[in-house]
Amino acid sequence: MKKILIVDDEPNIVMSLEYTFKKNNFEVFIARDGQEALDILKNQLPDIIILDVMMPMVDGYSTLEQIKQEPRLENCKVIFLSAKNKEKDIEKGLSLGANLYITKPFSLKKLVEQAQELLN
Repeated sequence: MKKILIVDDEPNIVMSLEYTFKKNNFEVFIARDGQEALDILKNQLPDIIILDVMMPMVDGYSTLEQIKQEPRLENCKVIFLSAKNKEKDIEKGLSLGANLYITKPFSLKKLVEQAQELLN
């Protein structure tokens, strides 16, 4: 079973992502901000991380920078899911090493398909 870490401070988004990915046979971990995500990553090795940019404490960009410094997470795929949709925001996310940058609002069905494609 593939493991996914969902990092977002928006409860409605977290609930719909969690439900949808569980339905698609993923083991789901949830973090409400970047610091909580980094804490979870000390003990878990997800196949993929869905990461919001704007969060309290540690934002998505800083979280990804720390993830990329962890050798054991080097094969972990990262998808930014953000309301920040300016070209410079997207470029920053991809230049930090994200595999995909998806802007909100988004299609749940398409997101699951894109996540599965990244893992194949």
